[in-house]
Amino acid sequence: MTWRPPYHSSKFRHVYGKPANKENCYDGISITRSVQDNYFCSVNPKFIAVVTECAGGGAFYVLPISQTGKIDPHQPKVCGHKGNVLDIKWNPFDDYVIASSSEDSMVKIWEIPKHGVIKNITTSKQDLQSHSRRVGIIEWHPTARDILFSAGYDYRIIIWNLSSGESLISNPVRILDCHKDAILSMSFNTNGSHLVTSCKDKRIRIIDSHTGKVLQESNHLAHRAIKVVHLGNLKMILSAGYSKWNNRQIVLWDQDNISVPLREEELDGSLGVLFPFYDPDTHMLYLAGKGEGNIRYYQLTSEKPYLHFLMDFRSSLPQKGMGIMPKRGLNVSACEVFRFYKLVTIKGLIEPVSMIVPRRSDSYQDDIYPLTAGAQPAMTAQEWLNGFNKDPILVSLKPGSNNQQCITKNKSNDLCKLPDFIRRDHVAINAIQQKQEQTNTEKVHEQKRNYISNGYDLSEGPPPKTENELLQMFYRQQEEIRKLRETLAQKEVRVKQLELEIKNVRCSSIDF
Repeated sequence: MTWRPPYHSSKFRHVYGKPANKENCYDGISITRSVQDNYFCSVNPKFIAVVTECAGGGAFYVLPISQTGKIDPHQPKVCGHKGNVLDIKWNPFDDYVIASSSEDSMVKIWEIPKHGVIKNITTSKQDLQSHSRRVGIIEWHPTARDILFSAGYDYRIIIWNLSSGESLISNPVRILDCHKDAILSMSFNTNGSHLVTSCKDKRIRIIDSHTGKVLQESNHLAHRAIKVVHLGNLKMILSAGYSKWNNRQIVLWDQDNISVPLREEELDGSLGVLFPFYDPDTHMLYLAGKGEGNIRYYQLTSEKPYLHFLMDFRSSLPQKGMGIMPKRGLNVSACEVFRFYKLVTIKGLIEPVSMIVPRRSDSYQDDIYPLTAGAQPAMTAQEWLNGFNKDPILVSLKPGSNNQQCITKNKSNDLCKLPDFIRRDHVAINAIQQKQEQTNTEKVHEQKRNYISNGYDLSEGPPPKTENELLQMFYRQQEEIRKLRETLAQKEVRVKQLELEIKNVRCSSIDF
């Protein structure tokens, strides 16, 4: 019988949550009292937006990310909706553009000044009006510029082309009219070709985002899904909701067959809606319950049992909603892999919570920061409308990654003082790093030729055809470097131990 460890081995097993100090929170905000099960907060590296209370209509704050502390009660707002604001989302490719939806059946696009909001903004950049009832959810396309999806309580999802400012209702395919009840949530796969939705009729649907055709529909009515997240790189879907016994439950589904769940996990009997957040870079899943302060986190794998509990962050401050910082806004020098912004209604507070990987070194950790989706769109709106799908453009989070340098002259001199077996490992690491840099900077067709000329064995599989395949190969090489570095660090520790032993022997002989 093969022995297996009692827990899942993971470099993220000891991730811990670190709440911000009071001076780094946002205090004195009148957070919306809406009962909608939305997040009410959206964050990017420049601004934090949060839905607030407003007499005679709907409004939200837009604060510079650095404007922490006590907020002026007369702080200017973005206002213009005639009903309560239900959802807000920053444009992933423009940090100064944000979309909002409201009970007034309108979707509005706002342009935020570079210096922030210094007076009330009442005139939107674009008004999108085609829904007949309130609009509860909006989502930007993950790879195409200026494509926005909105889901209303008229049971329809409408696609908007913001480059023209017009709804695409002239083409019936662009109105996704396949739901029989209110849409509760929606999520894209990695390249935005598929859209997964949860509906009040207890069904989960996978929809072709171009044609509106329902590709799959679940019939597992024992599970009532409230929120869904597409786990694109794992080819799975996660839904968070309630079991037939009204216990909170999460369910994993195979994206190619959602007729039968891969795994069902009942959590507890609480009533608060679960907010799921998925990090595709670390394969970590975070679950935050509405009305409670705790955040559970797991690591997902593509093999059974799929879901591995890691730990939970506990807090006495209950959250009404949450925002998350994009990866490009994290503090990588502190080994921060995720950051929440909790909306605490009872205190009028927004509390940042950082998820930290405990590491002794202050240097950049390659193994916990793989290449991630950047702020550059992979295609234009027209390309997507013409039927194209493209994966996101990946970037490195390493500081100064565009100007990577080899080992410095001083480090090269220090190599001469090391034992031969350590120096050989340093040389091997340096050689792999140089090969990485060459692979990452040359054009795709040049990279392919270099791999072939350097002895790339085509019999082991097809050569890389796209930039993403090359980047995946680049990431595998990074993993090899990490293992070499670990081996090297062990050898360096052994050298220091031997040096200390020699020193002790010499001291002993002198005393004698």
